[in-house]
Amino acid sequence: MNTSELLRAFCDRVEQHNGKAFAELFTEDGVYHDVFYGAFAGRAKIAELIDDWFYRTATDFRWDMHSPVSDGQTLYARYTFSYRSTLPEARGARAMFEGVSIMRLRDGRILEYHEVANTAPAFVQLNFAPERIAKIVAKQGAALKARPEMARHLVE
Repeated sequence: MNTSELLRAFCDRVEQHNGKAFAELFTEDGVYHDVFYGAFAGRAKIAELIDDWFYRTATDFRWDMHSPVSDGQTLYARYTFSYRSTLPEARGARAMFEGVSIMRLRDGRILEYHEVANTAPAFVQLNFAPERIAKIVAKQGAALKARPEMARHLVE
């Protein structure tokens, strides 16, 4: 599967609510690091992320990848992503995100998926209270500080 096919399958399988097929894009020991829900390791857990976590409070997903760049071992792609929220406070709003997908590849499959996402506009679209937004952003900040590549940035 070439890069374009992999990315289209990645997006389509989320949109189709097909966690099992989505998980097949990953290696057996693959890990999906979700910006909201954390790490899901192995195909069974990755399928659960799509089928149970993504669709728990959302529907009508749309995901597109743009301008991919890959050296065969790492794949970067800018994305646009949205869903219709079923949370009561959202009143059916469509939450929209943009970000960058970062995938480590092995033997044509995804070994590890990370993303950097601009989440703040979606929180406003979902009518989240300012206190809730602050709590989520603080959690994201703590996760960033905990990453090994940030160690040098934490030295005073």
